[in-house]
Amino acid sequence: MTYAFVALFLVLMVYIGYFNIVESKDIINSPYNPRLDSMADRVVRGSILDKDGNVLASTETAEDGSEYRSYPYGSLYAHVVGYSSQGKSGLESTENFELLTSNAFFLEKLSNEFRDEKNIGDNVVTTLDTSLQQASYNALGDNKGAVVILEPTTGKILTMLSKPDFDPNTVEQDWDALNSDPDSSLLNRAIQGQYAPGSTFKIVTALEYIREHADYDSYVYTCNGSITSDGVTIPCAGGQVHGTVSLADSFAYSCNSSFCNIGLSLDISGYRDTAGDLLFNKALPGNDISPVKSSFSLDGNASSSERMMTAMGQGETQVSPYHMALITSAIANGGNLMRPYLVEQVTNYTGSIVREVSPDSYGSLMTSQEAAQLKSYMQNVTDYGTGSVFSGAGYSVAGKTGTAEYADGDSSKNHSWFVGFTDVDNPSLAICVIVEQSDGGTRAVDVAKEILDSYYYNQ
Repeated sequence: MTYAFVALFLVLMVYIGYFNIVESKDIINSPYNPRLDSMADRVVRGSILDKDGNVLASTETAEDGSEYRSYPYGSLYAHVVGYSSQGKSGLESTENFELLTSNAFFLEKLSNEFRDEKNIGDNVVTTLDTSLQQASYNALGDNKGAVVILEPTTGKILTMLSKPDFDPNTVEQDWDALNSDPDSSLLNRAIQGQYAPGSTFKIVTALEYIREHADYDSYVYTCNGSITSDGVTIPCAGGQVHGTVSLADSFAYSCNSSFCNIGLSLDISGYRDTAGDLLFNKALPGNDISPVKSSFSLDGNASSSERMMTAMGQGETQVSPYHMALITSAIANGGNLMRPYLVEQVTNYTGSIVREVSPDSYGSLMTSQEAAQLKSYMQNVTDYGTGSVFSGAGYSVAGKTGTAEYADGDSSKNHSWFVGFTDVDNPSLAICVIVEQSDGGTRAVDVAKEILDSYYYNQ
């Protein structure tokens, strides 16, 4: 009996610990939690700020005395900051408890109680950089897609943009139209979009080849513009003939034939392990973020065509822009992924710090040697390969371009990708851009360059 009681007690303690650490915030922030209603009755919802103190969301009072939420930047931060009517989304949802909690000074709160007045809620200070967010917004223009920018050495998320967007100031009025929108304007494509990665996935394929072959520098392949296996022919982009290429050149020129050839030779079990190391089929890290899982489904029963398609970033593989930004950030940071986060501080309304987040390592996705080799390959892309638009820029960039097909035979619906990082020797920004249905008119690499030019030349 005693043992049973002790066991029950231990189970209870473990559950309480798990709840407090893992689930308590989700429960507290749930829209079904009645406690939140009572908190809103006593507290003026706090503000959300960017890293420089610019107000992204605040509570205002109408002429009739009612409170409403104001978003000074309109659609610029629609998805990441979110909205607070018709339910909640973005940071308005994940930071709901903090925004409805007041850490005003005790005597002030006591005085407000006697006067039956509300206390002022705490402010959430984010890592978001408005100048970068605006540059991303302008560069993406009217295209559908997403941009994610992080600091590789800290994990701070500086930009999270998704288009098409909406005006959070008018969500209530526009609700029916937004819910029936065929373009899914409410969807945060940065963390919830699922796309074929295109040639950006050649990062994963190259890493697996390096792990399987100590002599990877000796790799040689002769590209004739296409490759055929088991009756399936896959061409290089535009039917381009790359000739004799090394692994470095295959990566720089994004040679489909060469990477299909590599894909046919890889050990599938090892390939799956490497994809897993890079967080495919796993919950993605990120404080204050709820990204969807990416998927890698290749297995030992895969046909030759499936192996080739996967190796070049097509097939069944699905990934979010956020995930590709994490992989890129880890490469930039010597293989170590810093845990991504959006909230820097929680302060009371006077600015006194209530809670502060410090950079924290999530873990190594690859060795420092592997990261250095991939970094070298990515530099080749921007020096003389498919990302050579960056050649000669006043700042250094390493990256990888990609084109993802999702409608057979209709190149106008191809998605365009770019992943990369700047200041290669001491990386400062990791960026991922996807442009949906680019039809060759708007390339992700050009969008990325416009963003980075604005950042480096207009500071």
